[in-house]
Order: sequence, then C-alpha cells, then structure tokens
Amino acid sequence: MRRRGGRGVAGPLGQRDGVDAVRVRLPVGGWATLREHLVERYGPVIGAGRVDAMLARGEFVGADGRPVAGGEPYAAGRTLWFHREFPPEERVPFEVGVVHRDERIVVADKPHFLATTPRGRHVTQTALARLRRDLGLPHLQPAHRLDRLTAGLVLFVVRPEDRGAYQTLFRDRRVRKEYEALAPYDPDLALPATVRSHIVKERGVVAAYEVPGAEPNSESRVELVERRDSLARYRLLPETGRTHQLRVHMSALGVPILDDPLYPEVREDGPDDHGRPLRLLARALEFTDPYDGSPVRFESRLRLAWPAG
Repeated sequence: MRRRGGRGVAGPLGQRDGVDAVRVRLPVGGWATLREHLVERYGPVIGAGRVDAMLARGEFVGADGRPVAGGEPYAAGRTLWFHREFPPEERVPFEVGVVHRDERIVVADKPHFLATTPRGRHVTQTALARLRRDLGLPHLQPAHRLDRLTAGLVLFVVRPEDRGAYQTLFRDRRVRKEYEALAPYDPDLALPATVRSHIVKERGVVAAYEVPGAEPNSESRVELVERRDSLARYRLLPETGRTHQLRVHMSALGVPILDDPLYPEVREDGPDDHGRPLRLLARALEFTDPYDGSPVRFESRLRLAWPAG
C-alpha cells in the first residue's frame, strides 16, 4: 500500500518499528460504504480478502483511534489511519553510529547497505526507523538523504518545527559536503579536476546517465589523496546533489568507484554482498548552524577498507 496524505500529521496510532502509520483521507466519490472504497483502493494491491481481514481485526481506525466498520456510510473528507504490513526484511548487519546529538539534530554514521528512509522493499531496515527506535525520538526526520549503498554522515532533525531550517541549508547549497572514495589509479588523469555534466535519473531506471552537450546541472571536484599500487583514495567535493552524481562522475573520468554495481555497467541484481560494499563514504558535513550562527563540522568515524590483496 502506498502512503497517502501529508507527512508529519499526528494521528491516533503510534509508530510501529519506528515507522509511521499510513494516513488516508477519503476523496469525493460515489462509494456507499467504507469497505467499497477501501477494496477499490487497496484490493488491486493486496486483495479484497486482506482488506476485509484488516477491517475485521479493527486495523483501520478513525481520528479518535476507534476501529471503523466496513459497513459504515462513506463520508468524503474523513481521515482513517492504519499500519502497513511489513514484508520480512533481512537485517543489515551493521550498526548506525551517532556522531553528534543535541536538542535539535542527530548526526548519524549510516553504514553501507542501509537505506536512509523507508522506501520500496526497505522499510524497517532503514537508518530512520532504527534511530527512532533506538534513541526514542519518534519525530526524527532526515534533513537530506544518502544513497543506500553509500556510508557516512546523515543529518537528522529531532523536532518537526526545526526541520525546515536545516533542509534549507541543503537546498541552498550552504552545506559543504566532503566524500571519500577508493577507485583505480590512472597516471594519465590530471588531478585535481572539476567535472561538470548534465545528469538525468529517470524514475524506475536504476542507473543515471549523462546527456552530452546539455547544460550542466551537476558539478564535482575530484582530488587525489593517496595511491596504493593500482588503486587510489580520492577526495570528492560535490557542488550539487544529483542522484548518483559522484558515482557517475568518477565513472566518466575512467576511474569508477570500487564495487559499484551500476557504473560503468549495471550488474545483475541479487542479494547484497556485505563483504563488498561500494567504496564511497560521506566523510564530512560543514555548515553554519541556522539557529545560533556557530560554524560546525562533523566527521565520520567510519573508514573505507582497501580491498584485500
């Protein structure tokens, strides 16, 4: 079932495994009963039988928290709430570290393979759900996102009223982000270099791509930090925040990030190999705090491991 309705709206149901209940606002329509609408809305996805079972168990509730009956008259504009049934998820065997915590923000060290927020088949196995449960912060929300396969720093906001100020920092590019990557060493690649290109990420397509000749919408600076034989450690400084931007730019330079399953070629989808993470780390976040004006810098405690051998 897809979540409908506005985010951050308090409802009668508490969180389950760190995940909010779904809010359903009933639209204008000609349904006679609640059941007719719910079966038409969710039956194609989960089946009419499961909708009936949820109604029988009292899993759809009204704004007062009381279960609703399928035979109740339909009323447009009414709000219902329910919890999704989560499919079994394999636990990502790495913990979420906390680099900083105060009354407004939590800066977390997200491990490889853990999504930032619930999406698709990753719901309870996300950094947001884990932190809400482990820290007892039910209103926690991210100010930005980090790819599931990328490790490192993510800034979360504790209180809903503070979220806009921190999101605006990222939207207006007032956060200096520093990444680190392990990739092949190319003696012919002149560094440091600034890469600019037009990146497109289509919905439903796993890999992004560059459009030659189009107006650039992405910019990254790439610096060489250290060389070890045929491999090197790079510092990556993105000026913009396109999806997969650093992975696309490193591949375009001919030095794709180690163990990248998408660039330069999409590998066949399969179970995560936790022993071969994408060697990309969000290493530092630096900005001026929007509330007290103090300059802050946070650094990840995680480290990228050089491949054995």
